[in-house]
Amino acid sequence: MKKHYTYILPVLLLYFSLAGCSKDFWKPYAERVEGGTWHLYDVRSQGFGSRYTAPFTGGRFQFLPAGRLIYTDDAGNTYEGSWKIRKQRNGADEQEVHTLSITVINFQTQDLLSEFFDDMRFTGTNKFGAFVYYGSRTYVFLFER
Repeated sequence: MKKHYTYILPVLLLYFSLAGCSKDFWKPYAERVEGGTWHLYDVRSQGFGSRYTAPFTGGRFQFLPAGRLIYTDDAGNTYEGSWKIRKQRNGADEQEVHTLSITVINFQTQDLLSEFFDDMRFTGTNKFGAFVYYGSRTYVFLFER
């Protein structure tokens, strides 16, 4: 007769390891960004080729329900606008990606800022990266809550 504890031990280890993990992994991306303030703390460029000027290089983002967004740049200027996350399949391998589009306006100065992120990935409950692919260059925007 086999000893049952040899089967129970791996199951218990798996249970306790998953119980300590964040449950955000199972939430849709839109629910994960809502709430709190996200700080854009770094923008990195990878690859070679032409460059573009990123509309956002820092600041704080509040992703509100119903696609509303409040953005405050590093100088303290406040913008209001919208955000949307879409899940889609890209490329020949039909890889699933989440795109993020942001559009905001400063009503005092009529300054309009907009960006379409080709992909976004969470690296933890309170961190995510958003990517802009521009020719052979990739721009990585790093956010934390």
